[in-house]
Amino acid sequence: MNKEEFIQFFAEQFDETEPEEFKAETEFRQLEEWDSMVALMVIAMIDEEYNVKVSGDDIRNSTTIADLMAVVESKK
Repeated sequence: MNKEEFIQFFAEQFDETEPEEFKAETEFRQLEEWDSMVALMVIAMIDEEYNVKVSGDDIRNSTTIADLMAVVESKK
């Protein structure tokens, strides 16, 4: 899995946050725009792009984008 591609797909789920703000170490749940709707969009994106099912618990247990990417990689 390509890290930059994952971050790009992740950033595309946000309407107001600039893509440049997203890095592997970004604590995504601290972003002002983060809410349950964005969480569902991220879950759907991961399913569509990587054919991996992640749960709400997987999201809650991830602090950074890199953490979430590691969860996706572990489920492939």
